Amino acid sequence: MTTSQQIRLRHVQANGIRMQIAEVGAGPLVVLCHGFPECWYSWRQQMLFLAEAGYHAVAPDMRGYGGTDAPAEIDQYTIFHLVGDVMGLLDALKAPRAVIIGHDWGAPVAWHCALLRPDRVRAVAGLSVPYFPRTPTRPSTAMPRNEAEEFYQLYFCQEGQAEAEFDHDIRQSLRDLSYLWSGDNPDNTARHLSMVQIGSGMLRGRTAPAAMPAWVSDADLDVYVSAMQQHGFRGPLNWYRNIDRNWELTAAWSGAQIRVPALYMVGERDVLMHFKGMDRLVPALEKVIPNLRTKHIVPGCGHWIQRERPREVNDAILALLQSLDD
Repeated sequence: MTTSQQIRLRHVQANGIRMQIAEVGAGPLVVLCHGFPECWYSWRQQMLFLAEAGYHAVAPDMRGYGGTDAPAEIDQYTIFHLVGDVMGLLDALKAPRAVIIGHDWGAPVAWHCALLRPDRVRAVAGLSVPYFPRTPTRPSTAMPRNEAEEFYQLYFCQEGQAEAEFDHDIRQSLRDLSYLWSGDNPDNTARHLSMVQIGSGMLRGRTAPAAMPAWVSDADLDVYVSAMQQHGFRGPLNWYRNIDRNWELTAAWSGAQIRVPALYMVGERDVLMHFKGMDRLVPALEKVIPNLRTKHIVPGCGHWIQRERPREVNDAILALLQSLDD
């Protein structure tokens, strides 16, 4: 869409770190949290749309990414740190409450903001990743692994390996990931993309074609590469290295529901839709999110939903915002 408003970048202090934020518009606050391995720029089309609709759209570079600080220590990336960063951002903006929206890893952050601080969350939206209620089983023990291959998150948790692979050629890594997990990849089955051969890299033998989809321009890649070059992949991968720790830390919320107004969207061809348990969880989300107002499964769309289908995402977010009573 065309707009006369311009996205501005600046830094704020939030939860003890220096955070870069992108913002545009004025009105009720909407915070947009990106996932792995992106930056604020993945939300640019939603930000401009929301600004035109009368909202103040703010998208931070999340902890470990882009212009935001990237602590080296693994234990500085727990879900409590990530939720604390968003609450610190609200404090920096002097905003008592906001609508929190997240994609990929940003979705668990958004869901947990709503779970842990419902007093500050007017509504929540998760894209791609649904709210996973805490189970009795330690997450890493439930991930598939055999003598030949392992689930990609187990590979990510092995300190040093994945960052060495991805940092070797950041542009190629981002290019490959963008295509492979998209709805444009005809072979994006869960086993083909989510399992890593032992002793190999995640992207070995999996390469994007010369001609990329229209929603991945060279100019867009330039922005993502520039952001990732600031810290490399260690910080982003440290999010995964806290999955078991997050399970331990959130024991007190076992069985708790998210009760604020909510939206869930996922691409029909998102690799996550084929992960174990998703066929049961997504149809039953209302049991753990009783105020789930809308659930969209977008035909033909892959993992990068707000980039692949910006119009559908924009319309769904606006409908949620307009349904709020306060």
